[in-house]
Amino acid sequence: MLNITITESAQKYLADLLVKQDCEGIAIRMFVSDPGTPKAETCIAYCRPGEEEEDDVVMELDGFKARFGHRSLPFLEEAKVDYSDDKFGGQLTIRAPNSRMPQVNDGSPVEDKINYVLHNDVNPGLASHGGVISLEEVVDDVAILRFGGGCQGCGMVDVTLKEGVEKTILEKIPELKGIRDVTDHTDRSQSYM
Repeated sequence: MLNITITESAQKYLADLLVKQDCEGIAIRMFVSDPGTPKAETCIAYCRPGEEEEDDVVMELDGFKARFGHRSLPFLEEAKVDYSDDKFGGQLTIRAPNSRMPQVNDGSPVEDKINYVLHNDVNPGLASHGGVISLEEVVDDVAILRFGGGCQGCGMVDVTLKEGVEKTILEKIPELKGIRDVTDHTDRSQSYM
């Protein structure tokens, strides 16, 4: 069962928007881009016929359907969509308190597991130096990472990568084969050392 609330006022507002699209069977899609990371954003978009995904979870609402991508569901837990009138016409608000928190279990995608380890185990230690590491992508079971803040250009980055980050991530996520850094460390303008 979905623990996502779309208030009556939001349903009416969204239904009115969909009617204006003049497209039979159009729905909305709610998803989280960059889920489980500090840059996560909760989005609502049109979902035209043919744009459905096989693993979508569908919520039947008053006059339309809301579709949720399976990958976004843990991050949309306890989300609320609301609409309120104001002097400028009104505002649709989306609150998703879990969108930036890594949500992992044994069946989670490897990207979520990496973001969880970065968020909970790696980045708190780097924060004292103004550093941060983010996941760019996973290619052939190798995590591609980008160092930022005080870590970019730091003279100790190789030690940090091999002795700290790689060791921690590979220990906690054994399905990975390795770690690769794609940061341009020649820019030392913000580095810690």
